[in-house]
This record gives sequence, C-alpha cells and structure tokens, in this order.
Amino acid sequence: KWSINSAFMAFYAFAAVLICWIIWGYQMSFGTQMLPLVGYPSISVDLGFELEDSNLPTADVTQAFPQASMIYFQFVFAAITLVLIAGSFLCRMNFAAWMIFVPLWLTFSYTIVAFSIWGGGFLFKYGVIDYSGGYVIHLSSGTAGFVGAWWIGPRIPSDRVDAKPSNVTLMLVGAGILWTGWNGFNGGDPYAASPDAGVAVLNTNICTAMSLLTWVVMDLIFFKKPSVIGAVQGMITGLVAITPAAGVVAGWGAILLGFGSGTVPWISMNILGRTKIMRLVDDTLDVFHTHFVGAIVGGVGTGLWATKKGCAAFGLTNPGGAVAGNGRQIGLQIVGALFVIGWSIVWTSLIMIFIKYVCRVPLRMTDEMCEIGDYAIHGEE
Repeated sequence: KWSINSAFMAFYAFAAVLICWIIWGYQMSFGTQMLPLVGYPSISVDLGFELEDSNLPTADVTQAFPQASMIYFQFVFAAITLVLIAGSFLCRMNFAAWMIFVPLWLTFSYTIVAFSIWGGGFLFKYGVIDYSGGYVIHLSSGTAGFVGAWWIGPRIPSDRVDAKPSNVTLMLVGAGILWTGWNGFNGGDPYAASPDAGVAVLNTNICTAMSLLTWVVMDLIFFKKPSVIGAVQGMITGLVAITPAAGVVAGWGAILLGFGSGTVPWISMNILGRTKIMRLVDDTLDVFHTHFVGAIVGGVGTGLWATKKGCAAFGLTNPGGAVAGNGRQIGLQIVGALFVIGWSIVWTSLIMIFIKYVCRVPLRMTDEMCEIGDYAIHGEE
C-alpha cells in the first residue's frame, strides 16, 4: 500500500534537488569559498560557466571536461543523499513536509558538508579522506534519517508489525543494478581514466562481495537460514563502507573493510536494533544501520588501511593511514565523522522544527491516512 508514495518521495527529491543545485547548491558546495565550510551561493546555469573546464581541488588531475559535466555528476550524489534519507521516513511522513524538507536540508546541511570535505573546505585542508562520499553522502544521510524519524514519529503499529517486502525478486533486480551503478559512483570520482579509478572499481567489488558473503554466514550461524534480504543488506553495507576508501586502499584493505561491513552493521541491526532504546525511533528501511554504521566502518577503516601510494595516486598529500605509519589519520577520520554527525543532527532538527512550528505543516500524516496508504495521499494506487 506504500509503493507509489515511497517511489514518488524519491522521484520528487531527484527533481527538486536538481533545480536547487543549479541555482545555488553547486556553487555552495564547490564554488568560491565564502567561509571555511561553504562557498558563495550562485547560479550555475550561465552558458559561459557551463563550458569552462572543470577544476575541483580534491583530485590532482586535469579534468578535461566542462563544468556542465561536473555539475550533473555531483548533482546525482546530492540527490541520492536525499533519497536515502527518505528511506527512514517512509509510510508516515506528510508529503507537503517532505517537499519543504528537501530544499532546506540540501541547502543547510548537504552543501556545507560537501564543501568542507570535497570543495576545498576546512576538513579537506585538515586531511580528512572521503574518496567518494562515505561521509558526505552516507554518514550525513544516516544521521539525518535517524534524527528525522524521531521528529516525525513511528509508523502505525500494523505497518511496523507487517513490514514484509512486496517483491523480493524485484528487490534483487534493483540490488544488481545498484551494485553495477556503484562502479561509476566510486570509479568516477578521480574525474579521469586514472590508475586509481581502476583500483576504486576493483576494490568496490571486492569489498561488496566480501561483505555480502560475511552477512550470509552471520545469518546462517545465528538464524540457520541464508536470508536473501540479509544478503542485499550486506551488499549495501559493503558498498557504503568502501566508498570513503575506494581508491586509497589496497585489495587486502578492501577485503578487511568488507569483513567489517558484513559484521559490525549486522550486529548493529540484529542486536542493537532490537533493543528498546533503538526501537523508540522507527527508521523504516534501517538507513541508520546500513548507511550510518557502514560509513563509520568505512571512514575509520580508511584511517587504518589507506596506503601512501593510493593517496598519492588520488592527489592527496596524506602519507597513508595507520598501516603506513600515519596513525594520526584515524584521529582525522574520527574528527571528520563527528563534524558530519553533529552538523546533520543540528540542521535536521532545526528544519523539522521550522516545518512544524513556523510553516505549521504537520510532519506526519494522520493515522487514518496511514491506514489507507497511497490512495489517501495521491488518489492513486
């Protein structure tokens, strides 16, 4: 009963983010610095600007393509971050509130984190490594989803009890598309057909495979059955964990990250997630466990297993991670994570307060609408 609304929340976010992105979001994330954590808000639709050569500080290569290509490439990252957040809000968030939330969160949360780490901001200068968005995308969305779900409140009891997937086979099709697409997600971030791009793609698949297999083994050990849904969860946590590290770790590092992302989020979801405290927050698709916890595993793992050669290939001055004798990198990764978590908590809460008390728009549907689902919201089913 929620398939239409769930899909349309993502569909709306994708469209809304693009318009905000080209009018002010891209320049705030990657433009001329206004503050150490944000660029000047400005339009990106001037043809002269679109035809200029792209030039971002986080990849030490000649970016032989126009700004227009970079604007779109980075837009998709911004859009998917909001789509991930929607996964925590499904089955009860008022759609009008979601329409307001998307542009506000993009503006006041995403752009600041993106500039700070990717756009030459203070975390980039400090030395925090986030190859493809483990912090910018996954940690920020996992935090925002969990905090926002608390503000919205839980689903109706019947939806929480009867939460079976509508089509597991279709889920597998989507999972395969996602895994394939992630090769572009991570392999595209050097912005060139460079050696570390190939390394990033290979490591992405190594980590994901290891994570999936580890999750299946954990299910077999504790539940005696190899859950297909669990395997997909393991796949996703592997994709998330390798994202901050993709091009800077060796293949053995990807294996270790995959083992970590197949065990730590499994424990988080199946043990911590069943405690009374965690059950107080209704995170519909467990975005916290897959994206927040997976990103922490990946971020700290980057601090542990980043190699000197990998960092140099990506144009970073960092002398690798702890395994390369640079134990300080672990601390840098933790500091970066704490900033992203704190910023996302504060701004997600402020935006929810603004929508509820200033705009006077309810964050949650009525229980009657929740009982009906798609038809009550969209008049379609």
